[in-house]
Amino acid sequence: MGLGRIGRLPALRRPRLVSLRTTFAVSFAAVTAAVTVLVGVLSYSAAARLVRVDQESVFDQVVQDLREEVRQHRMTPGDFSSSAPGHDIVRPARTDVQVLGANGKVSDPGSPGLPVADADRRIATAVRAGRMIEHKDVGVGSDVYRVATVSLGGGRGAVQVAQEFSDTEDLLRTLQQRTLILMAAVVTAAGLFGWWLARRITRRLVILTSAAEDVARTRRLGIQVPVAGKDEVGRLGRAFDRMLGRLAQSEEDHRRLVQDAGHELRTPLTSLRTNISLLRRIDELSPATREDLVADLTQEARELTDLVNELVDLAAGQSDAEPPQRVDLAEIAEDVAGLARRRTGREIVVRASGDTTTDGRPGMLQRAVSNLVENAAKFDRTAGGPIEIDITGPARPGTVRVEVRDRGPGIADGDLIRVFDRFYRAADARSLPGSGLGLSIVREVALAHGGAPFARRRDGGGSVIGFTVGGGPAESGHGDA
Repeated sequence: MGLGRIGRLPALRRPRLVSLRTTFAVSFAAVTAAVTVLVGVLSYSAAARLVRVDQESVFDQVVQDLREEVRQHRMTPGDFSSSAPGHDIVRPARTDVQVLGANGKVSDPGSPGLPVADADRRIATAVRAGRMIEHKDVGVGSDVYRVATVSLGGGRGAVQVAQEFSDTEDLLRTLQQRTLILMAAVVTAAGLFGWWLARRITRRLVILTSAAEDVARTRRLGIQVPVAGKDEVGRLGRAFDRMLGRLAQSEEDHRRLVQDAGHELRTPLTSLRTNISLLRRIDELSPATREDLVADLTQEARELTDLVNELVDLAAGQSDAEPPQRVDLAEIAEDVAGLARRRTGREIVVRASGDTTTDGRPGMLQRAVSNLVENAAKFDRTAGGPIEIDITGPARPGTVRVEVRDRGPGIADGDLIRVFDRFYRAADARSLPGSGLGLSIVREVALAHGGAPFARRRDGGGSVIGFTVGGGPAESGHGDA
């Protein structure tokens, strides 16, 4: 029963991922809100302080002028009566004046009338002129006043000066409300603008995301990415488009490699299978036939091994992890020549001129030069002259040129443009051992090093086959050495 209850529990929902658009809009609105609130609070505080200080300074100045006046002149309550012409006090806006007689009673009420406390009455009977007492936050009706009582001296009475502060506070409260409304409007506008801006910015990212999802779903790498612009998103779109193009080309190369390899492997495998079937009747064969059969099996196994090794080298060469370093192609050519001399017994001549150093992967470059020398040795079977390796640099700024010259039968004009294709073998070379992959590996190495392969016929017979490293363009397949 417990398991049944557990089985009926609702499945936990995965939390929805917040989109970049929403995150950007919310972040923009949050930053704007924080800045707006901070500026609003600081502005309101500064404005309120200035208003209050201004009001207080005006009131203090009025009271100070009144005290100076009564000290310098012998004045009576009548001098301050509002009904007397030229009464002796300035009455700023929102300022109320009330006059007290000698006994502390109101002789000229203010508008509105101000409350009179015992302390005010004592000030009215004071002998010394200019004595003062101040009352803050005095309520008069629904308003709040600040009241100062100044003695006239000689017990003649006093003058009360009051200033209304409730209007100022009402003004500040109105300012506060309007500031809050303005801040709310700014935050709302910032949120809407942030949403619009985020949508505009992330629209191309949404396109990129859709393209990536289409690639993951359909496994089609030929999708065009319609992203424009010169900013980071535009660069990302173009880089993504180039990446898809490279992946599509790599996939096509591997597909062709597998197809070509399968086609090329059928011939030696068929021959092996035929000869192996003859082994069942080996007792019926003559000794000479047995020797021929074993020799054929050995040769076919060797060719199959060479073919597999070259296929592995070709596939691995496209993703070689060997780190680039500064290498001297002349030294690599000397090493290759020494090994070829011992292996073939042929004379190999190396000539170098100029700066032959470049940045590259030593293993790949040595493989390319070795393939060129092996190809020359295979076709130049007359041994009528040396195989020449020419290293020239720089053919152009930053480039090095490698040429291998032989005196073999040469290459037909129709084959010059195809000698670097995988598994391609000219008609007069199909009877010779080899897989047709050696020059294809040379091309891959040259392209990986920013160069290009080339091949042409040589004056007097033979061929010139080589490659450039460091940005040299592909040469036409024709010309004379």
